[in-house]
Amino acid sequence: MDAQATKAAQAGQSPTANTPNDPACAVTVHNDGGVAPLDRVRLSDLPLRQALRGRTPYGAPQLDVSVRLNTNENTHPVPPGVAEAIAQAVGDIATGLNRYPDREFTALREALADYLGHGLTAEAVWAANGSNEVLQQLLQAFGGPGRRLLAFQPSYSMYPLLAEGTHTQFVDAGRADDFTLSAEHVAESITRHAPHVVVLASPNNPTGTALELDVVDAAYRAGERLAVAGGPAPMIVVDEAYAEFARPGTPSALTLLPGRPRLVVTRTMSKAFALAGARLGYLAADPAVADALRLVRLPYHLSAMTQATALAALRQADALLQTVDQIMAQRDRIVVEAARLGLAPAASDSNFVFIGGFEDASAVFDALLSRGVLVRDVGIPGHLRVTAGTEQEVDAFLEALTQVLAP
Repeated sequence: MDAQATKAAQAGQSPTANTPNDPACAVTVHNDGGVAPLDRVRLSDLPLRQALRGRTPYGAPQLDVSVRLNTNENTHPVPPGVAEAIAQAVGDIATGLNRYPDREFTALREALADYLGHGLTAEAVWAANGSNEVLQQLLQAFGGPGRRLLAFQPSYSMYPLLAEGTHTQFVDAGRADDFTLSAEHVAESITRHAPHVVVLASPNNPTGTALELDVVDAAYRAGERLAVAGGPAPMIVVDEAYAEFARPGTPSALTLLPGRPRLVVTRTMSKAFALAGARLGYLAADPAVADALRLVRLPYHLSAMTQATALAALRQADALLQTVDQIMAQRDRIVVEAARLGLAPAASDSNFVFIGGFEDASAVFDALLSRGVLVRDVGIPGHLRVTAGTEQEVDAFLEALTQVLAP
């Protein structure tokens, strides 16, 4: 892969998309002013709204390499018994696909509430096609023109994109030099920026660390004070996409839900449940939050097949989650071995490790890729992120990393 293609792949782009000198992008202008494509037109030739001009789509590279550790997937395949159960469940509803699915996905919400525990009921749970859609719906309902989303970067790179897509102003309050987030900084930022939505990732992506509950509580209390002072009453969203991988004793914001109607906790089945391809994310919150999201969801947004797949997976939760301990062991192994190599890995509560200490992270990324190992260059100088895969995948990563760093 040449340098241009590699960099384009890192950005999730086609290396030739919308290239000004690309003959495939040429257009013919007729005498009547119309434009007829020879093959295809440039994106810039379309009446794209101004805020999207010059932007690139979100996406991690999907390259044909032997070891892909760049997207925080659970790299363990779905166990055969679980796959059979899912296939059976989808087969059972196949003859009814001529009808729309259950718009309220009631059985799925009940199953998700049972899985989460904490006394939650189906009315307090909502789901969509991945946690990204859940977050998008939250911004559609509580963000929008004239409203602000407050986040603390570096964090999940989709937050500003979701804000842009919903016409919500994105405000980045930043983090400490060591990427930590204190209760004091969060509370002060809410007071200063008066946001309508606050998102806190715990564990955070790409750094991997979970938040103490005092940070979440401080955010909520600051929002209450802001509302009393005449400002907006912000929704506090805690993104717990990687919660199942947290180290023992790490609390979940689910414990803070009672009595906090503007607190939302989002989760996903893409990571611990190894169902990234099924696209099922969900949240827990006061039932009024689900009522708000009903106003912005697309009709019948969860297909019957998605619902059947997720329900079957939840019935097989014990089997699916058996890999979590193995992944955590490989994660901790990466931390130990990266430190032994003189790097600076962050302690992780997720299924990935944020590794600092590289003199030239992009060069290391390229060198690993040339050895068939794909990790994530997150654009933070001196740092790379690597997913904790199977033991064999981690073996390959550590061997390649050792070779790359050898004097």
